Amino acid sequence: MNIEIRGNLLEGIFLKRVNRFIAHILVDGQMEVVHVANTGRMRELLLEGAKVIVRKVDNPNRKTNYDLVMVYKNEILVLIDSRMPNILLEKALREERIEYFGKYDYIKREVNYRKSRFDIGLSNRMENVLIECKCVTLVKENSLATFPDAPTERGRKHIYELIEAKDEGYRAAVFFIIQREDAKNFTPNRDMDPDFADAVKLAYEAGVEIYAYVCKVSPREIRLKGKIPIVIN
Repeated sequence: MNIEIRGNLLEGIFLKRVNRFIAHILVDGQMEVVHVANTGRMRELLLEGAKVIVRKVDNPNRKTNYDLVMVYKNEILVLIDSRMPNILLEKALREERIEYFGKYDYIKREVNYRKSRFDIGLSNRMENVLIECKCVTLVKENSLATFPDAPTERGRKHIYELIEAKDEGYRAAVFFIIQREDAKNFTPNRDMDPDFADAVKLAYEAGVEIYAYVCKVSPREIRLKGKIPIVIN
């Protein structure tokens, strides 16, 4: 199951990150102001001199003419767009390619529940499902993927609301989509955000399903490759 990466893609050299949404990147010998579609810190990826892939965007209404799409890390290509996991997972669910998830009459992105909006909602005659989907780019030593790479109060809130939904009869799940292929295991990043790790552990014990999938990334596509083991502590 794959998603094509479309557009005018060009290689560049990362110079610096100006703020959460803006970076300076050298493209064809010219410094360009580039949009970063991921608010995570990504400090292990966004290093001065790193080879990257950007997409040229011809839109007169935009302040930037490029999007940062991918970063090379030790020859591994990492897709950094935090919107992609929702797209990948929705397509996989529609094509019935996710283990333990069958055919659904209703599949929708951005579903409201109480005061939150969850990434995907599913329903059929048997069950109603709420899914939260997280973009993972950080892989530490020993091929261990982890999330988050910055404290996330919003992420913690969503986990607790999934526990409430589970108590109310919903099926609830969290998918950690690792947008690179070099991870062999996943764990919540307790060092970075112990409260988030505690929330995930509590959710797991309450019956919220926790999954982690790695992706195969090439300059022109991203493919959901397979599920990997999760360590929750």
